[in-house]
Amino acid sequence: MRLVFRLAGAAGLAVLTSALALSASAASDITGHVYVNGNTAGVNTIAAFDRHTDGSLTTIGGSPFAAGGAGTGTIVGSQGALQLSDDGRYLLAADAGSNEISVLRIRPDGSLARVQGSPVGSGGNEPVSIAVHGNLVYVANEGNKTTGTGSNYTGVTLNAGGHLTPLANSTFPLPSSANPGDVLFNSTGTSLIGIEVGTTDPGTLLIDSFLVGRDGRLTAAPGSPFSAEAPGPFGSEFSPTNPTRLYVSNAPGVPANGSVSAFSVTSNGVLSSIGASPYADGQTAPCWVEISHDGAYLFAVNTGSTSISSYRINADGSLNYSTTTGFRSGAGIRPFDARLDPSGAYLFVVDAALNAVSAFAVDGGTLLELPGSPFALPAGATPFGIAVD
Repeated sequence: MRLVFRLAGAAGLAVLTSALALSASAASDITGHVYVNGNTAGVNTIAAFDRHTDGSLTTIGGSPFAAGGAGTGTIVGSQGALQLSDDGRYLLAADAGSNEISVLRIRPDGSLARVQGSPVGSGGNEPVSIAVHGNLVYVANEGNKTTGTGSNYTGVTLNAGGHLTPLANSTFPLPSSANPGDVLFNSTGTSLIGIEVGTTDPGTLLIDSFLVGRDGRLTAAPGSPFSAEAPGPFGSEFSPTNPTRLYVSNAPGVPANGSVSAFSVTSNGVLSSIGASPYADGQTAPCWVEISHDGAYLFAVNTGSTSISSYRINADGSLNYSTTTGFRSGAGIRPFDARLDPSGAYLFVVDAALNAVSAFAVDGGTLLELPGSPFALPAGATPFGIAVD
C-alpha cells in the first residue's frame, strides 16, 4: 500500500511538474501586449491582450479595465485615441464621453491599474486624439457639435508618477468647422501637427503646424494652417527616422480615389510637397497611417474598401505605391487605427464594425493576415485607438 502511494505521489509530481513547465513556456511565449480604447458608454474601458511570438493575441485576465472617464458608446473616427508614455509605463486614453484623459499604469503582467487622481479634464469637448513626447502631452478636442464650442489643442504635462497637470496658456482654439482627427509630435518633439478633417467645404480641410517651445507651448508656423492636397485629410504620421517628413492620408468621398500626401517640414514648421504628392492608391477612404520603424514602408488603412495599401518610401521622401492587401473578414467591416509591434514584425488593426483586432505578419511592404485573426474585443466596445508594446 505504501509503495502504491509513493508511485501515485511520484506520478502526481510528474504531472504537476509538466503543468508548471507548460505554464512557464506559455509565459515565456508572451512578448508584449496590445491595448484598445473601448470607448464604452458609461465608464470607459481598455481591452488588454497578451501578444505572443507568433503574433497571436490572448485576453489578459481582468480585461477590460476601467479607465475612469466615460466613452461615447458610438463610433468615433480618429487616430491616436490611446497612447503609451515614452517610458512604456503608462497608457493615456481619450475619454470622449466625459471630456477627460485617463492614465493607467501598466503592471508587469500587462494588466492595468488606474493612476490615482486620473482622469483629468481634456481642456475642451470630446477628446479624440493624444500626442506624447517625454513629459509633454497634447490632446485634440473635437468640440461640441451642438454648441460649436470646445474644439482645440490643449497641453498637459505627465510626471514620473503618471499624474497629469494642465499646462497653463497652452490651449490653441479651433473653429467649430475644424473637426480635428489627429494630433502628433515628430520624433524630436520640436514640431506638432494637427489634422483638421473639416466639413465638405474645401476651405476647412487644413493641416495645422506648430513649433513646440522649451516651455511646451505652441507657436503657429508661418502660413499655418496649410491647405490639404486632396479632400478628406485624416490620419498622419511622421517618419520615425526623419523628423522633417510628414505623411497624411486623404479619404475623399469618391470611391477608388484615395491617396497619401508627403510633406517636408522645415525647421520653422512650413510644409511643402514632396515630389508628385499626393500619391494615389486606387482605394476608397484611406484613413489611418502607420510607418515601419526603419522608415522604409508606409501602410494606409483603407476603411472604405476594407484593405491596407503598402507604399515604399524613397530616399527623398516620395512614395511608390506597392500593393494592397484585403482583410480575411471581407467587405462590410470597418478597419480603423493601426499599430506595429516594437519589432515591426506584426501590424494590428482595430475594427469598429467587427469589434475586433485584426493581425498581420509584416515582411517589408508585404502583409499576410494571421490564421487566428481577427481577435474579438469585449462586448459593448465601440473601439478607437490602439497601443502595442
